[in-house]
Amino acid sequence: MKKSTIDKYKQRAKELLSQMTVEEKIGLLCVDSKSIDRLNIPEYHWWNEGLHGVARAGVATVFPQAIGLSATFDASLMREVGECIATEGRAKYNAYSKEQDRKIYKGLTFWSPNINICRDPRWGRGQETFGEDPYLTATLATEFIKGIQGDDENYLKAAACVKHFVAHSGPEKGRHGFNSEVTKKDFYETYFPAFERCIKDAQVEGVMGAYNSVNDEICNASEKLIKKLLREKTGFDGYYVSDCGAIYDIYTAFERVATAPEAAALAIKSGCNLNCGIVYAALLVSLSENLVTEADIDEAVLPLLTTRLKLGLIDGEDCVFNDIPYTANDTEEHHALSRKATEESIVLLKNDGLLPLNENEIKSIAVVGPNADEKSVLLGNYNGTPSEYYTMLDGIREVFQNVKIFYSEACHVSSDRIESCAESNDRMSEAILAAQHSDVVIVCVGLIPGIEGEECEAFNSDLGGDKKDLKLPGYQNELIEKMIQTGKKVVVVNLSGSAIDLSVAEKANAIIQAWYPGMYGGLVLANILCGKCNPSGKLPVTFYKNGNALPAIDDYTMDGRTYKYFTGEPLYPFGFGLSYTTFAYSDFKMLESLADKTKVQVTIRNTGKYDGREIAQVYARNVLAGEKLPLQQLVGVKSVFLKAGESAKVEFILDKYWLSAVNSNGERVDPDACELFVGGGLPNENSLRVKCK
Repeated sequence: MKKSTIDKYKQRAKELLSQMTVEEKIGLLCVDSKSIDRLNIPEYHWWNEGLHGVARAGVATVFPQAIGLSATFDASLMREVGECIATEGRAKYNAYSKEQDRKIYKGLTFWSPNINICRDPRWGRGQETFGEDPYLTATLATEFIKGIQGDDENYLKAAACVKHFVAHSGPEKGRHGFNSEVTKKDFYETYFPAFERCIKDAQVEGVMGAYNSVNDEICNASEKLIKKLLREKTGFDGYYVSDCGAIYDIYTAFERVATAPEAAALAIKSGCNLNCGIVYAALLVSLSENLVTEADIDEAVLPLLTTRLKLGLIDGEDCVFNDIPYTANDTEEHHALSRKATEESIVLLKNDGLLPLNENEIKSIAVVGPNADEKSVLLGNYNGTPSEYYTMLDGIREVFQNVKIFYSEACHVSSDRIESCAESNDRMSEAILAAQHSDVVIVCVGLIPGIEGEECEAFNSDLGGDKKDLKLPGYQNELIEKMIQTGKKVVVVNLSGSAIDLSVAEKANAIIQAWYPGMYGGLVLANILCGKCNPSGKLPVTFYKNGNALPAIDDYTMDGRTYKYFTGEPLYPFGFGLSYTTFAYSDFKMLESLADKTKVQVTIRNTGKYDGREIAQVYARNVLAGEKLPLQQLVGVKSVFLKAGESAKVEFILDKYWLSAVNSNGERVDPDACELFVGGGLPNENSLRVKCK
């Protein structure tokens, strides 16, 4: 959107504001904003979700959970997904508004994406993120935001909002009063970059404050964080919203002030525009007690009015998106995009040659495990309702129609029994019988969103949605062992929103990480099993052998965490993923190095028998005297599809922002030396390298 258009909206917002009473202004500061009929301002509920599809408002296209989308490493796909969400959001908004339904989850301000860094796999909300790497997170989120907000010169198609600002990634239990202690280096190297890039590169319209404080700065009541860092230093020009109930925490959990009017005043004066909650209703008292001025309230309201004008929700009769019909929601075209996203998201972790399965040689398949026919694992959290869906069992039955399918739930995902009055481990013998009568066993294990998730949603209440360790819960490891002991060919399919210790599965013939794969998860999995689809996903998080080597979850230092600072041997490293084909890299060279960009090129050849997509990854290793720097850091990604035997020259334009080194003062500086590596994963002895500096 052009600056002149934005300036016009800001001026119009000031005109409207000048005609309001203070009570009307305060009514616009709460999440369920009141109508001002005499100014033709309708009521509006700001809270909507679009993490991986329009959520919580009925039928919509459901994509893989965010962690699965990140496994595609495909920025252009993320743009398409964002565009789809915005289209379906507009279709719903236009239709609901005609029915005078402007309640929660019916608006155009999507509080997505979640760009927190998943530094710890035990965090329950890691499934909502784009993984553990700042570059990958920023790159995917930027395109996702551009897709949601659109490129019209006059109006936003919808408004994205990045969350949770800042340094927020667990623990869930105690999050309302937790203080993240973060060094300047870790803050500017790990926790802040994705927010900075989404503001500067995508002009994201909203930022949501986290529940926690950072170095004793409460995220929703810190002028240093909101006004100084976000607005003045980074150039953020949209609206800032508290996480839900977070203003209440200021005087209850943090006890920074004593009353609701004081908490509301502190948040407003610090730069928090919108209250998801009810505390801003106390601003009239704040005003009467001289805790705030009407000018403070005006300053808070202006960005909110401006956002609504940008969306065409006020004075928007000529908005080009008003004509998007309800039938633009949940279309076949969008379903095809969901299937494509799932195809690109699934990661093949092991394959001894069993896959793809030869349908002509297989007479029977056993599909066993707690996640084999579980619908919730398709959806993750913050999800919409699919109009159709395929569980793993559904998909295998659909694709392998000439094969006898045996099914057993085998065990509960976390409990010791399936039937409440049965004895412990009541379905294991059934699973063994199914395996004994089959040629191949597909074991579907993992987690469900009710075990890992947000504090208020997960029934894992002891840890508030976090995991105590990385092990598969219940009898699932025993199930895998029993299936392997039958002597049959075994494929382990793990469905989860986070890294799991899959050591027990290492004796299986193949291992697949399917995440929470979306509405077509089972159908896509079956197509991968039979070779109709070639897996290409890569891990956006490190899979550790166990969680024992990790620091405590409430320790926010990056030492010993993620591929950048973990010095042990992972089970499966960040960036890893197999294919049914093979790729060879050659002729890696520097093309040019400018003040802000470096251009490199490599030739990639598909040397196998299958057509396939390769995720080429460029990593930098920097040296800076007197500083501890990452072992390596991702600085470039390109997705390329090659037919068997085909080759292509692939260029990367690397931003010097990501090639820089962050020193102990949190400053980005040129490194003393920089070496670049390219390949299909983390740097190793087979990677090609070139000196960057």
